[in-house]
Amino acid sequence: MTLLVAVFGIVFGILSGSFSIAFDGAYSLADASMTILALIVARLITANASHNRRLHKRFSLGFWHLEPIVLGLNGMVLISVSVYALINAISSLLSGGHQLEFDYAIIYAAVTLAACLTMAFIGSRANRTIQSDFVALDVTAWLMSGGITAALLIAFIGGSLVEDTQLSWIAPYVDPAVLALVCVIIIPMPIGTVRQAFSDILLITPEALKAHVDEVSRATVKKHGFVSYRAYVAKVGRLMQVELYFIVPPGLPAKTIEEWDSLRDEIGDALGDEGPDRWLTIAFTADREWAE
Repeated sequence: MTLLVAVFGIVFGILSGSFSIAFDGAYSLADASMTILALIVARLITANASHNRRLHKRFSLGFWHLEPIVLGLNGMVLISVSVYALINAISSLLSGGHQLEFDYAIIYAAVTLAACLTMAFIGSRANRTIQSDFVALDVTAWLMSGGITAALLIAFIGGSLVEDTQLSWIAPYVDPAVLALVCVIIIPMPIGTVRQAFSDILLITPEALKAHVDEVSRATVKKHGFVSYRAYVAKVGRLMQVELYFIVPPGLPAKTIEEWDSLRDEIGDALGDEGPDRWLTIAFTADREWAE
């Protein structure tokens, strides 16, 4: 659907002479290329989660690190396309605008708006169960495209109504003006996604997750008489990565492997969120250097 909307926009942009429609098509084309990349990454993550031997052998840590990379790249591409379109819109306004075929433009905007709203609804409903950042970004992209198209539809109808009237001088400015307005509105929208993606890529520790891990670790140290602990926490896409090192007193009476495993289970249960999206390592040592 994204590819169809992109091709539809580029063709009607040429037929109507509209920069804003051509931009809408180019925007959808950029989004389509990122969606294809997202599908590839999602398939890799799924294959690895199903314990594909070949993939697990070469990528034993999984593919979760690719998710924020794709999200960040997607957001940067959409922002870049929008900034470029804004520059062109301002240039067109300063040069006196241009004429366009409003009939073609109105047909395009109406059909594309219906497609965007339909796809946003389908994605939003599906993501109630899936809970995927990929799908959420895709829904946002459809809503952004729908907002662009709605603005275009209103502007094209208004431009068509003022033709052959005393306000006909406005008509050449309709297309670049609405394009500039739409770009100003949508440029900030992916910024939050890009910021979160780069936080994941740079392994910036989420404050809430770190506070929870620290709370559980302090309780464990107090309960079992350990000396201290070291916690290393990161979030990569949907993957929660936690490494815990508990520093035990020298000469602590020996425990069986089963007892240490039972203690690990106790700590893991206290941390919660057990599942394929949690990577948890728990170690016990009397040597602080192993924990640093």
